[in-house]
Amino acid sequence: MPKTAIVTGGSRGIGEAIVRMLSKEGYNVILNYNKSEDKARKIQKEIKNIDIVKADVSTRKGAKDIVEITLNKYKNIDVLINNAGISQTKLFTDITDEDWNTMINTNLSSAFYMCQEVLPNMLHNKSGCIINISSIWGITGASCEVHYSVAKAGMDGLTKSLAKEVGPSNIRVNSIAPGIINTDMNKKLSIEDKKNIINEIPLEKIGEPEDVANAVKWLIGDSYTTGQIISVNGGWNI
Repeated sequence: MPKTAIVTGGSRGIGEAIVRMLSKEGYNVILNYNKSEDKARKIQKEIKNIDIVKADVSTRKGAKDIVEITLNKYKNIDVLINNAGISQTKLFTDITDEDWNTMINTNLSSAFYMCQEVLPNMLHNKSGCIINISSIWGITGASCEVHYSVAKAGMDGLTKSLAKEVGPSNIRVNSIAPGIINTDMNKKLSIEDKKNIINEIPLEKIGEPEDVANAVKWLIGDSYTTGQIISVNGGWNI
């Protein structure tokens, strides 16, 4: 029987690459989106074993709805990928309460809600894999992206703490912390900015969404890695 995976923020970029990889691996995939319905439907037409679910996972209700829909159809949840996220560049002194709350709710609270909602099923089955898509900035911090960095650092803290708690139930929890990846989120960078960044990366190139998807594939298949922050960044932070 095929296994089932939920991917939040799965309609583009890293999320889309993960959805496509999981489909090729034979998973029943629940692609969650909030605003990008056209992109989600396009992906659904192109690949097999996929359901698309509109929900705002920055809210408890959104997370609960996705899990209920998944369990009603497939009975079990084997893999959760917490990928939903936004970015914003702002001076720390210009960050508003709304900016802060939106960032924390979308990038961190969503992972909290989704983990809490899927865990009863995973605990019952004594099996599961949770992967949080974090960021290099959660490890090193980023100037003019304090709220983003805090949210991603929080994901890494959730990863390590939850891994200790649910490890005895054979549930593995890990983070993947990408560096600069060729996604819509980084299209705002100028050619000059990209050149400067590439000069700092030992592999001298920007990563692709498939690089992150490959790391996800490895973590799902592995049975003895948990509580880890896996850096996929071309050596940028060494």
